[in-house]
Amino acid sequence: MNISLENVDKVNALLTIKLEKTDYEEKVNTALKDFRKKANIPGFRPGQVPMGLLKKRFGTELLAEQVNKILSEEVYKYIREQKINILGEPLPNEEKTPKMDFDNQEEFTFAFDIALAPEFDGKISKKDKLTYYTIKVDDAMIDQQVQAYAQRGGQYNKVDEYQDNDMVKGLLAELDENGNVLEGGVQVEGAVMLPNYMKNDTEKAKFLSAKVNDVIVFNPANAYNNSEVELASLLKLDKSVAAEKKGDFSFQIEEITRYEPAPVNQELFDRMLGEGVVKSEEEFREYIKKNMETQFANDSEYKFMLDLRAYLTNRIGEVEFPETILKRIMKLNNPNNDEYVEKNFEGSLKELLWHLIKEQLSDQLQIKVEQADVMEAAKEATRMQFAQYGMMNIPDESLEQYATEMLKNKEQAEGLVSRTVENKIGKAAKDVLTLKNKEVSLEEFNKLFQEEKTA
Repeated sequence: MNISLENVDKVNALLTIKLEKTDYEEKVNTALKDFRKKANIPGFRPGQVPMGLLKKRFGTELLAEQVNKILSEEVYKYIREQKINILGEPLPNEEKTPKMDFDNQEEFTFAFDIALAPEFDGKISKKDKLTYYTIKVDDAMIDQQVQAYAQRGGQYNKVDEYQDNDMVKGLLAELDENGNVLEGGVQVEGAVMLPNYMKNDTEKAKFLSAKVNDVIVFNPANAYNNSEVELASLLKLDKSVAAEKKGDFSFQIEEITRYEPAPVNQELFDRMLGEGVVKSEEEFREYIKKNMETQFANDSEYKFMLDLRAYLTNRIGEVEFPETILKRIMKLNNPNNDEYVEKNFEGSLKELLWHLIKEQLSDQLQIKVEQADVMEAAKEATRMQFAQYGMMNIPDESLEQYATEMLKNKEQAEGLVSRTVENKIGKAAKDVLTLKNKEVSLEEFNKLFQEEKTA
């Protein structure tokens, strides 16, 4: 067997492998013997078919099978042992691979195009300087979160007089041109409205300070800017019929309901966070502050990794890629979709460069990812999902169950592995780089992202 690698240029190579009879003969014979044991050919008992007959009828097929198997094993073995940093898979070079005649040949030559990873320096040191942004949690932000908790813990109460955002319920009746209830006209019992959502301020104002049992005369068509959908919902009619109702209606208020935030007290703390987690408003505010700081710490880490990527990409500069081979690989993965390949190829090169940079950083910083790390990342992702709905104290056992289900999804699992690698790189990189810590407000932090988009 003879294997050689010829560098066509810095990022393209040609791998040639020549197989001789001695490389495959033994394996072909073994395959024939194994096949003989189970071959079912009329006129012969199992295991008693003559080898000559088997070779004649199945030898070529088994030879081709064994040659391809040896070929695949030896190509990847060579790449691994020679520590060749390739991108994607070796692709057959049909021009430099002679035609095969398995019936008559004893020697076979195969050629493969190899995409080599570009050489660049993505490692970091104290010479590299970056800013790390920390978001300051101020009293106003904590106040907003306290109000949000109170809002979530609130309830609907019946009141006597209407205010903005209240809900009204009553009898809706169509009027004639004289302001009397139209005989045979539209009437809706138990009609429910939120006057504050009306589009017309004049109609909306008619409900201000209204009381239970008051009768309000208003024009639904004007109130909702002739929206067929909203009129049909209110009047319980088909849209085409509702659109024709342009006149006034009376609305006798039977009930006014107001959503009122919960008092900020121990009952709210226990209901929102769990019994006894905090025991005063001061502890409640401190709990909120720590949670916000944890959330913002994740945002800071995300921003830091974006900045590290941009910094290293700019420092490295232009990188030569084996674009012809990479496009061939991309087209193989997306057959019959040349438009997709052309549209996404440049973006895929940027992602590939970042992937190669992360590989260098992982090697330099000795990053290792264990299964427990990925599970913790899945639990944290699950914890954040629950937090969005105000569910802050999910038992660890439940988190683990949800995380386990999440990891059964291949795409989600791969994403969590990638996120875990980046998190570990970020933490380790901060000890190697020269870091300037800067505290900013949430507004200033968000502007940093806007500036990046417009840059």
